[in-house]
Amino acid sequence: MWDLLVDVSAWPRWGPLVRRATLADQAPGLALRVRGDVWTAVGVRLPFVITEFDAGRRWTWKVAGVPATGHQVTAAPGGCQVRFEVPWWAGAYLPVCSVALRRIERLVLNL
Repeated sequence: MWDLLVDVSAWPRWGPLVRRATLADQAPGLALRVRGDVWTAVGVRLPFVITEFDAGRRWTWKVAGVPATGHQVTAAPGGCQVRFEVPWWAGAYLPVCSVALRRIERLVLNL
């Protein structure tokens, strides 16, 4: 599950508003302070930076300088649980996160 969340090439597969994402300076993967670009579903390119990173557990980012979602994986009976953290002022983004979580589930279960 964690691998899916940190693989920027996979973000369009589960992120409803992500068309493409790349890491800057040929970074080998997500890590604290890694920078990159994400293209929205309408083709707008936005820079991002990873602001918190706890390998295998959680990462957060800023997109275009604005604090965005956190992504967390925790152990659960029979597997694990993925959780998104959404800033209080971004409540309208919750339906997008709900779609993303369902897509992640389908990808992991190969549905």
